[in-house]
Amino acid sequence: MFIETETTPNPASLKFLPGKTVMEVGTREFSSPEAAQASPLAQAIFDTGDVVNVFYGWDFVTVTAAPGADWTALKPQVIAILLDHFVSEAPLFAGGSAAGIAVPPEMDMAVEERAEDAEIISAINELLQTRVRPAVAGDGGDIAYRGFRDGVVYLTLQGSCSGCPSSTATLKHGIEGLLKHYVPEVVEVRAA
Repeated sequence: MFIETETTPNPASLKFLPGKTVMEVGTREFSSPEAAQASPLAQAIFDTGDVVNVFYGWDFVTVTAAPGADWTALKPQVIAILLDHFVSEAPLFAGGSAAGIAVPPEMDMAVEERAEDAEIISAINELLQTRVRPAVAGDGGDIAYRGFRDGVVYLTLQGSCSGCPSSTATLKHGIEGLLKHYVPEVVEVRAA
């Protein structure tokens, strides 16, 4: 088995591609060792001591190194952990039942949406699903819709996109421009 790596726009993050499906459906982010207890793989990566975030996508794992960590030393450790996990075909999440797994709740909406905006919200979500999410996943992250009100779309970046130096540019110039072009009611995009 060979695990490829790709750089991301976030210099602190690397995207690891095991050549296998990581998450059948959705994504999952672990932003602390405590959160990683739900997944033996994420916990093992956090146990290196130099990691601040682990993110699972459909066919990738993005790891964000702690400030000052050296990827030269960390990368082989993460690859070894991923190889052990995928070669052994170990489960991604702990336990035989969901009782011991703390699944983070769905993100709360940043604003209260109005029923009369349903058509606009549907168009926004369609664009996010078909145009934005695939591009953001290509950079080792994901995007979560958090609401629309008074022309403002609220979004949260995850994975390598969270804390990325270019995340503001991604939101303001990339996503905002796309949404404004296709949905004239959108006047601004804000991080939530």
